[in-house]
Amino acid sequence: MDTLAQVHLVSQYLATVGKSFLVPKSDDSHTNVGFFSEDHTLRTWDLDESGTYLAFQYDHFALSWVSKDKNETLTLKGKSHGEIVEWISKMAVESKLSKPYVYDLHYDLPYSPSDDFKFSHPNSEELQKLTNLRTLAQNTLKSFLQKENLKSNIRVWPHHFDTGAFVMLSDGSGKSVGMGMAIPDSIINEHYFYISGYHGHDGIDTSTFKNLALGEWKNDGFKGAILKTSGTTQKIAVNFVEEAFSSYK
Repeated sequence: MDTLAQVHLVSQYLATVGKSFLVPKSDDSHTNVGFFSEDHTLRTWDLDESGTYLAFQYDHFALSWVSKDKNETLTLKGKSHGEIVEWISKMAVESKLSKPYVYDLHYDLPYSPSDDFKFSHPNSEELQKLTNLRTLAQNTLKSFLQKENLKSNIRVWPHHFDTGAFVMLSDGSGKSVGMGMAIPDSIINEHYFYISGYHGHDGIDTSTFKNLALGEWKNDGFKGAILKTSGTTQKIAVNFVEEAFSSYK
C-alpha cells in the first residue's frame, strides 16, 4: 500500500473516534478533522469538555492520544489494524469517555483493513510531500478567507480526504461555494485545488464562465474549477481561488 493510501487509512481512526464519541451532525462534520501546520498533525474535534483528542503525526507516522492527564503515542509502523483499535479503545476507557470506541465506517473506501493488516514504513520523501501539500492547502484557504473577509472552518474530510472550506454568499442569491484541495481521483491523477458553486445541492453550470488565467473550468459531472498542485505556490493557489470565486459573484 502506497504512502498516500496508508495516511488516508490512518485518518479513518480519527473519523471513527469522532463518530464514536461526538454528537452526530447531518453533514457528517463530527467525523472531519483539522490539520495543524505548526506541528503537522491531523486532529479530531475535542472529544470531551477537558479537550481530549486523537491526533495523527505526519512527521513520526504515529497516533497520539492527548488529554488533560495523558499524552501517549503509538508508532504505526508494524502495527496491525486490530492492535490500533485495541489501543484507541484502551485510551478512551482510561480517559473515562462515556461510550466505547467502535471502528465502524459508514462509507466505502478503496481499501478496507482486516484485523491482521499491518502498516508498513512509509516512504519518507512521499510523506514529506504529503505534509507539504496539506500545509499548502491549509495556508491557501486561510489566506483566501482572510482576504475576502469570509468565515469557514478549514477541515479535512476523511472519506475523500480533501482539505475543504465552505461559504454562503451574502448577496441574497442563495449560492454557496466550496473550495479546497483534493487527492488524486477520477478528475485528475494528482493532488489538485478545486472550487465549485451550488444552488442548494445542485452544482452551478460553468459552461458560460470566462476562461481562467490559472487552472480550468469543468462542467461534466464535477462543475467547478481545478488547478494541479504541481509547480503551484501559495500565491498562485490563492490567485486561482480568488479568480474562480469571483465568477460566482
